[in-house]
Amino acid sequence: MAEGLFRKALGQRAGWVVRSAGVAASVGSKESRDTAKVLSDRGAPLEGFRSQQVSKALIESADAVFAMTQGHLYALEDEFPGHSDKFYLIGDFVDEEAFDGDVPDPIGMGPRAYEEVARVLESAFPGILRFLEGSGK
Repeated sequence: MAEGLFRKALGQRAGWVVRSAGVAASVGSKESRDTAKVLSDRGAPLEGFRSQQVSKALIESADAVFAMTQGHLYALEDEFPGHSDKFYLIGDFVDEEAFDGDVPDPIGMGPRAYEEVARVLESAFPGILRFLEGSGK
């Protein structure tokens, strides 16, 4: 979901590459039906998407990596300690004082949970874009 929504948030910006990967992803899976609906409703479909596991090659090619949860962030730092300067928590960019830092996991929670994740991500993306554009990443 984050990949599709972030591509939409980029708008007409050229030269950006957006990829998603999981720290415990099932490799080769399509997005869930609930994710596809949320993305379709927002005009941000993931055409040809297949899940992938985070890898050394992906990390090395990335300018910045945004983790959904503190646990994911710790997993990235443990597995790729030489690249920890690239790792950020998406929740740190959410413009809501009451937000606790982790993007909620919607799996098995129904369509409303997926809508909530989309709302959280969309709240974080303006800050992420400001950060990336300001840092030259």
